[in-house]
Amino acid sequence: MLKTKDLGYWYDNPKNSLFENVNLEFEAGQSYAIVGQSGSGKTTFLSLIAGLDKPKSGSIEFEGKDIGQIGLTNYRKKDVSIIFQSYNLFTYMSPLNNLLTAMAITESSHTGDKAFAADMLRKLGLTDEQMKQNVQQLSGGQQQRVAIARTMVCDARLVVADEPTGNLDEDNTAEVIELFQQIAHEQHKCVVIVTHESTVANACDNAYRLEKHEFSVI
Repeated sequence: MLKTKDLGYWYDNPKNSLFENVNLEFEAGQSYAIVGQSGSGKTTFLSLIAGLDKPKSGSIEFEGKDIGQIGLTNYRKKDVSIIFQSYNLFTYMSPLNNLLTAMAITESSHTGDKAFAADMLRKLGLTDEQMKQNVQQLSGGQQQRVAIARTMVCDARLVVADEPTGNLDEDNTAEVIELFQQIAHEQHKCVVIVTHESTVANACDNAYRLEKHEFSVI
């Protein structure tokens, strides 16, 4: 589904690359963890496969086509859904309207289906009252579930998440991990998570460590 070919990235000097010659494959229906120390380049790698930045060398293919040929804007709109540690919700909207807006922007097959969006929020533990409140009135764990629900109502087959449990306690972390597994296994999407938490990495189907400019299987 997603493949990197001799991928490399550096800031100023190729001799000081974060990583180079990275050849990895990511499949639908599977979850993947990328772990590594702060500054190792794992978030940069996530930005590249999400189409938020361009590699310095090599290429990234999605379903056999270079994402540059797809067009990064179209790729981000149609093919990839991004979950940030800071949630990146529309703070002036309710959870329900956040989902409906995301569905409209990405031209989801469920665009305008309010009942579908509401049902997804219920599945993720929000009450009918909570889904109509301003998102800023929700707890951190609830806001993260809204962000995850947003990916579940859109058609993008690749889901990338940057430290999605970084702001959550142990109980909420366990629930969020389970949700990501549902996205991968039940919705048959490819989930790639950058994390520093071993519990998250251990729960994923596959895990890679980025260390000393190289990826290795954990």
